[in-house]
Amino acid sequence: MVESYSKNANHNMRRPVVKEEIVDFMRTRQAQNQGFLKDLEDFARQENIPIIQHEVVAYFRLLLQTMQPKNILEIGTAIGFSALLMAENAPEAHITTIDRNEEMIGLAKKNLAQYDSRKQIELLEGDALDLLPTLPDNQYDFVFMDSAKSKYIVFLPEVLKKVKVGGIIIFDDIFQGGDVARDIMDVRRGQRTIYRGLQRLFDATLDNPDLTASLLPLSDGLLMLRKNSETISLPIQEN
Repeated sequence: MVESYSKNANHNMRRPVVKEEIVDFMRTRQAQNQGFLKDLEDFARQENIPIIQHEVVAYFRLLLQTMQPKNILEIGTAIGFSALLMAENAPEAHITTIDRNEEMIGLAKKNLAQYDSRKQIELLEGDALDLLPTLPDNQYDFVFMDSAKSKYIVFLPEVLKKVKVGGIIIFDDIFQGGDVARDIMDVRRGQRTIYRGLQRLFDATLDNPDLTASLLPLSDGLLMLRKNSETISLPIQEN
């Protein structure tokens, strides 16, 4: 019997870490936004506009500076905060971002005109289901999905066509405050469409041999995928 580890084990290693005080630590101790990104962040918080939380900002900085993607696709522009963040950290990238909310599009246009100094960002107006088929296949190194959560699984087949082999796709807010780990009967009725859509997304991706998948406990959860082959087999989706 091996005794050394049981005698000297660091039991803290087995404790869950994403507690309120850890979330606060991540949001306050990591380098804060500066300049116009801070101004946009402050505006979004004041107006209750959902933008990525600061721990995701810090992760994106590191990821994009490391990857240096050349072509980025974003579904869900909101006020343009995340597109501008990605532009700052991948200065050679061309970013295509899609939104259909007229109020958000108006704000995003203003912010992109003012702050997209290298003219990296192209804003497409309309429904992603209509616009995705018009984009070139095998074009994008990096995709960020931050739109209607129940539609992630609907967008996925077309998005996969647009991503290069080896490209990365990130879905935001996939834990839904922990709902996804519960039985559907314990989820509020108004949230069950989102729940079903996310469960279908997990079923299609988490153990798919054509993808490498990782769930990241940042903010309300990220699902990160790598496209491993040209053709991706997905389960037949329900209507």
